Amino acid sequence: MQQASQNDARKKDTREKIQLGGLIAKAGLRYEKRALLLGLLIDGADRIKADTQERARLLAIGEKVFSDDPD
Repeated sequence: MQQASQNDARKKDTREKIQLGGLIAKAGLRYEKRALLLGLLIDGADRIKADTQERARLLAIGEKVFSDDPD
């Protein structure tokens, strides 16, 4: 029973990582260096913590891309 639960958790984690990688590709950043991607994410995390308007602006950009997506 415990092993089944661990397998489910591992599958969920793997799926989440694949989805996050898909966001990198969707943003057109597939071929950028990992250090640059991490820097962008850290900088973005700092910005959205400090500025609610920046958070709203970035959210609107992302929502627009998803709404324009045919899937």
